Amino acid sequence: MSQRLIAVCIAGPLALILGGVALAVPLPYASYSPGPTFDMLATDANRAEIIQVDGHKAYYDKGELRFTTVIASSNGDKLTLGDALARWLDPDKAVVPYDVVHPPKQSAEDEEAEGAVQMTTSQDTAKAVALQEMGIEVPTALQVAYVRPEGASVDKLLVRDILKEVDGEPVTDAEQLVRAVQKHKDLSLVELRIQRGDDELTVRIKPKMGEVDGKKVPLIGITPGLGYEFPFDIQLHVDPSVGGPSAGLMFSLAIYDTLTPGSLTGGATVAGTGELAPDGRVGPIGGIAQKIAGAEKAGAELFFVPKDNCADVAGLDPDLRLVKATTMHEARQALEKWAGDHDAKLPTC
Repeated sequence: MSQRLIAVCIAGPLALILGGVALAVPLPYASYSPGPTFDMLATDANRAEIIQVDGHKAYYDKGELRFTTVIASSNGDKLTLGDALARWLDPDKAVVPYDVVHPPKQSAEDEEAEGAVQMTTSQDTAKAVALQEMGIEVPTALQVAYVRPEGASVDKLLVRDILKEVDGEPVTDAEQLVRAVQKHKDLSLVELRIQRGDDELTVRIKPKMGEVDGKKVPLIGITPGLGYEFPFDIQLHVDPSVGGPSAGLMFSLAIYDTLTPGSLTGGATVAGTGELAPDGRVGPIGGIAQKIAGAEKAGAELFFVPKDNCADVAGLDPDLRLVKATTMHEARQALEKWAGDHDAKLPTC
């Protein structure tokens, strides 16, 4: 056997082994895939409306208004080269830097808590914007956006409790609440005056010591957030496994549709995405291409794209109509126009 043939026999298997190792080495990348879509005008498994209203007439008409989701690879699960190549070749999936999907020093538990806070805030902002679109003013308030499972406020406070006073003083913002709680270094009781539904209650909570920015401080185990004092009750029964702020626009359109006569969609299936600001502006989101793919699969005929995501859809040619969403008001007007004439001229990217 020649030396060249011996070298090939040795180098060939070694190259295969090294190639296999290279394909299996984790890289600093994560992935987005199309997730399920959810029709906010539908009923659940018990035939109860997803949007339920108490204190105002509700109109349940035909049509679908779907918010869209993406599935991100798990916290701590970095793609291998083989995984990254497979996802890169799939037009419905995206490979993105790991730190974009999972920010440094943020645990899976932190991500879950943040997603829950964003979902609560997103729903309440959507309600307020929909009511404002109807000409109904909604006062803002400080509320409980999240209660930590192991925190001091478990069984004491509930999500959406309105925070009125702390230790006898009116409280109007989160920083004021934090400062008041951190005065209780001796872990003495923090007294909160709250509004829960139609009831005003006084709740006393013994804080626990926790770490914030490397310092030990007293905590009551909640995340405060922007809330509203609504004139009547609106409940959104959304799958609790879904988090984040990106369904705000579709929530608001669906609430408006439910509170006003007639079908906003004209009986058609409409999907979209976009984070909603309290003034009705629609903000950008991640995974826009994957959300459009999910909407196509669900049979949507029209999809709302946040204005600042327009550059992200420039190369796409989906089998549905893409409409630029700048504000909830403009999106609502575009939807009404389209419902009357599917060929109508609408805002585009």
